Amino acid sequence: MVVLLQADTMASVSDLKNEMRSHEVSIAELNALPSSRTVYQKNGNLFFRTTVQTAANMEQKQLDSAKAKLKNLNSSV
Repeated sequence: MVVLLQADTMASVSDLKNEMRSHEVSIAELNALPSSRTVYQKNGNLFFRTTVQTAANMEQKQLDSAKAKLKNLNSSV
C-alpha cells in the first residue's frame, strides 16, 4: 500500500513539474509580446480575448498554485 502511494505521489510530482514548466514557458512567451497585442485565454472549451498583462497574471497565479501543491506533496512524503 505504501509503495502504491509513493508511486502515485511520484507521478503527481512529475505532473506538477511539467505543469510548472508549461506555465513558466507561457509567462516568458507572454512577456515577449508587445503590450498592445491581443491574446486569447482558454477558459473551459471557450477562448476569451484579453490583454497580455492579464494573461500573464493568470499564468503566474496558476504557477504559484502548482508550486504550493508541489510543496504540500513534498512535505507529506
